[in-house]
Formats: sequence, C-alpha cells, structure tokens
Amino acid sequence: MRGMKAMILAAGRGDRMRPLTDRLPKALLEAGGKPLIAHVIERLARSGYAELVVNVSHHAGMIEHALGDGSRYGVRIVYSREAQPLETGGGIACALPLLGESPFLAVNSDIYCDFDLARLATAAATLAPDGRLAHLVLVDNPPHHPGGDFALSDGRVSGVSPALLTFSGIGVYSPALFAKVTPGARCQLAALLAPAMARGLVSGEHHRGLWMDIGTPLRLEALERALAARGAH
Repeated sequence: MRGMKAMILAAGRGDRMRPLTDRLPKALLEAGGKPLIAHVIERLARSGYAELVVNVSHHAGMIEHALGDGSRYGVRIVYSREAQPLETGGGIACALPLLGESPFLAVNSDIYCDFDLARLATAAATLAPDGRLAHLVLVDNPPHHPGGDFALSDGRVSGVSPALLTFSGIGVYSPALFAKVTPGARCQLAALLAPAMARGLVSGEHHRGLWMDIGTPLRLEALERALAARGAH
C-alpha cells in the first residue's frame, strides 16, 4: 500500500474489559498467543501498509514498549499520545499531523477480521476526486448489537432506519472530515459522520466474512477458542 498510511485506534480505557484492563491496555490483551493489536498489525503488514500511526493514552507506555518502532512486524510505527482518551473522532483529529494530507485507513485495535484491507486503496484513491469524506466497512449486526449502526444502499451509507448493518471499526477517511475538530478536543466519530452522510458523502461496503468485536472478556474467550480451532485445522 505504497504511500497510504494506516492508523490503529488503541487509546481507549477498555472499561468493559475490566478487571483485565486495570493493569494492562486492552490492545495488549492476548488471544492466540499474541496481543490483539499484533493481529491487526500483522494483517496490515500483509496487506501492504508500511507506515502506521497508533494512538495511545491508557497505559500508553506499555503499548509503546511492546510494539517499539514496528520493525519486528516489518512496518514503521509512530505514536499519537493523548493525555486523556479523545474518543475516535478526537483521536484521529489529534493524529492528523502524523497522517498527512491524503486519505488514510483507520482500524480499531480490538477487532479480529478477515477483510482484505488491501482493497481499500481503491476507495482511498477515489475519495477526494468525487468529494466523498469517508468509506466504511460494514458487517451483519452481531448478537450484542442487534440494532445496528447504519443502512447501506447503492454504495452509500446513511443513518436512516432500519439500521441493518454494524460499523466494523474499519474505515478510510479524508482529513477534511476532521477539519473542524479542535486539536485535543474529545469528539465521537459518529458526530462527524452524520452530517457527511446527510450530504451523501459517505460510501461503504458490506463484509460478509469473519468479524469479531473483542469488547468483553467473554468475547476475548470466544476469539481464543476460534483461534485454537483454526490452529487445530
């Protein structure tokens, strides 16, 4: 993915993972013998992304120590440090000086997914020319989130009801989406996407393959079982 940067969102406190996250950041919780964030980094590396930005806040030093400069994964990692977690929108806005002026990929550190991240280069290349501000990867609503997030119609994402699909935590964004966020301010991504969707400036696609949101200890155990079963075969 020559020239296209990727951001991994790892600054959250992981309150739903407590007590596991009292002494360890959620991104470093392990499944299959490696941290959750390592699974994401390895998939990014395999997909051709070489320049990564990781935002950190809760137990930030532990993540930086564990990942280093990324050379062990064949990538280069730089860190966007937040004194307090700024939510997804605020965290991305804070990292813009590291991400540059071109569209970039952002992915949550606490998901496990077999989506082909390399294909998002095409979406990124077409964002600016046609004025779109974001391209989201959506998945079927999981049992723990039956209400979904968004609707997808003719390749465009909207917040209209019924929300038949859930946001996967994988998206490509134009820096322009975050232009009005004050650096260091807390801001939810949904608050930025809603007006863009209303203007028809958010596209998307439906991923029907493997996707797991590792948001609770029970889901972490489920991923561990899934990885063990895959290894057994």
